[in-house]
Amino acid sequence: MSENESPKSVLLLPAPQSLDDPSVTNVPIAAETPVKLDNLGPMVVNSDGTLSRIANWENMTEAERERTLRVLAARNRARLAKQQENGDSASGLLSAAS
Repeated sequence: MSENESPKSVLLLPAPQSLDDPSVTNVPIAAETPVKLDNLGPMVVNSDGTLSRIANWENMTEAERERTLRVLAARNRARLAKQQENGDSASGLLSAAS
């Protein structure tokens, strides 16, 4: 490195929130144990089986989040079922994203 070059800074992700943090939302999924959501919002199962997030989750009102979660849960279940029918490993996708 020459004298004129400055060292590049490393960008790090923020530390994960504690599961005991009251600002973290619990969302019950069927009869399973609740899932903790961080400020990134819920996972979306896309029609091709890939996973993504809702880009504007932090900007949504509480009512919008509730409606979105209700619709998203039903759509994710349908898409995961379709993936399993087609022989794809949907559970592998979910575990890889965790």
